[in-house]
Amino acid sequence: MTPTTLIRGMAAGAVAMLMASTAQSQDCERGALDKMFCDTNGDMVADAPDEGLKNPDTLVFAYTPVEDPAIYEDIWAPFIQHLEDVTGKDVQFFAVQSNAAEVEAMRSGRLHIAGFSTGPTPFAVNLAGAVPFAIMGSDAGEFGYKLQVYTRKDSGIDTMEDLAGKRVAHTSPTSNSGNLAPRALFPNLGVTPDEDYEVTYSGSHDQSMLGVVAGDYDAAPVASEVVDRMAERGLYDPEEVKIVWESKPFPTTSYTYAHDLDPELVDKIKQAFFDFSFEGTVLGEEFSGVSKFVPITYKDDWAVIREIHQANGVQYTPEGLASSK
Repeated sequence: MTPTTLIRGMAAGAVAMLMASTAQSQDCERGALDKMFCDTNGDMVADAPDEGLKNPDTLVFAYTPVEDPAIYEDIWAPFIQHLEDVTGKDVQFFAVQSNAAEVEAMRSGRLHIAGFSTGPTPFAVNLAGAVPFAIMGSDAGEFGYKLQVYTRKDSGIDTMEDLAGKRVAHTSPTSNSGNLAPRALFPNLGVTPDEDYEVTYSGSHDQSMLGVVAGDYDAAPVASEVVDRMAERGLYDPEEVKIVWESKPFPTTSYTYAHDLDPELVDKIKQAFFDFSFEGTVLGEEFSGVSKFVPITYKDDWAVIREIHQANGVQYTPEGLASSK
């Protein structure tokens, strides 16, 4: 499967495929999962099917949409080589252009392993049968990032109440720290999005931060891990901005496998993740503060995110995903 073939397939399917019924409803317990899936053990992720398990010669891996996918293809190169060595498979990096496209790719069977951002992870679980199993963490097994509200030092904004009437950039509708968490948490801090200030969607944490620095926005809620990496790459001067408020930690990108992969292959994929050391690699340089992948479960570690989604009335449906682009 070539990158061109993948791109053409993505363009042809897009979110429209999610809007169609691709499988007959199953008579089983499933919770919030799409009717394509079952959850007989109550772990909130799709069970492996009884038949039709996949063991492809080429595994397709995607990382959450970023501003410059070419850079991240190089950053992930040492891990992809390690994944090939452990699984004995060819592994192809696929640069996705949106959260919706990434979810659709796994649902349609074109994506086998993927990193989904915090907010889109529940969509991937419930619509695409993604099974989260790992997250980047420290040697002590700690992980997470914070929602931070940035503004320029000379903006005159010192408290959350000062955001009223200002130009505030959120990232995208499905983003946890860039939109959903602010909508759930900010009212208790004295400011309500879309009431006290008009929400402008920038498209990404990078664009929100760069817009604040440039003066296009007065402030922006962003993910700490993203802006930290931007600062390390010299994309903005930390001396020009300040943090007005920050949250307690949220989980970061979830690393998932498709629910219908052969269990023996899944074991090798997990081994590749948990055996990989970040030390001395470009991946370790890019993601500072973490040293390895640590195990997680969707049911436990995404509970706070599901609570934020519930507060925002988010529905894990094809329509919800389509409207969140």
